[in-house]
Amino acid sequence: MCTSILYTAGDCYFGRNLDLEVSFGQEVVITPRDYRFNFRQIPALDHHYAIIGMALVQDNYPLYFDGANEEGLGMAGLNFAGPAHYFPVDDHKDNVSPFEFIPYILGQCKNVVEAKQLLKKLNLVKINFSDHLQLSPLHWLIADRSGKSIVVESTVSGLHVYDNSVNVLTNNPEFPGQLTNLANYQSISPEQPTNGLAPNIKIGFYSRGLGSRMLPGGMDSQSRFVKEVFTLQHAPAGASEVENVTNYFHCLHAVEQQKGLDEVAPNTFEHTIYSDGINLSTGTFYYTTYANHQINAVSLQHADLNSNTLASFPLREQQSINMQN
Repeated sequence: MCTSILYTAGDCYFGRNLDLEVSFGQEVVITPRDYRFNFRQIPALDHHYAIIGMALVQDNYPLYFDGANEEGLGMAGLNFAGPAHYFPVDDHKDNVSPFEFIPYILGQCKNVVEAKQLLKKLNLVKINFSDHLQLSPLHWLIADRSGKSIVVESTVSGLHVYDNSVNVLTNNPEFPGQLTNLANYQSISPEQPTNGLAPNIKIGFYSRGLGSRMLPGGMDSQSRFVKEVFTLQHAPAGASEVENVTNYFHCLHAVEQQKGLDEVAPNTFEHTIYSDGINLSTGTFYYTTYANHQINAVSLQHADLNSNTLASFPLREQQSINMQN
């Protein structure tokens, strides 16, 4: 499934949880400015903004799950099975396959405003990477360091771009339906509730946290959307990068999926394979994995951004436990 967010605390932090039942061998991959991006239907990009993110490198091509460029624009693709629809080639538009979409946007755009302009001419076409790597049904969250984000969805009715005031994306239903559903939870609060049931009768509190008693807690996409909107809207801003990164991962981990709770096939369970986030101002990419909750980091600025060769960093999967005696 998956959850993606934009957390603002001075700097902006963008990233996601990847929730699946199988890992694809993804790594942190830096694509420098002079790496050639070949596209199936449009001219190649020989020079572009450098990109860092989580990707599967196949035939020396980085298939990005999510990432951000050196200008502070981030993008993540999330499962959108059912509503997602890709089209035949249209000679009057820029025809881009979904597996090319992230480098197409991050390679050329500095911010959400520029991305919106490029999207006006876009047609997401049904062209697989290969016979063995078929397209996934996706929609996308695009965000920049101004704190703004948009959602891009390609359905049978066309390509839709939505401003995202809550800076959260999960999966189904279509994004407007997710926003409409929030109306059912407007009474949720971090404060103890007021007595609207019987205002003239004193009713005591048997527990703290009763203001959030009706907050959804399921693994499903609507529950995660509501819970993450609540978590993100009330997340504090830290006084340092370490505090902000810690707060950011607490937001994502609030909706992570543990093994054994979301059965997608007999004895097969979806879980949060990794959580990641990038400081869109500094280009530092952070991640945790299911097996290792230590926060690891790769800096875009420490790489040779004028190279033409990919730089890959395998995920650190071994848990590090700090023994104190």
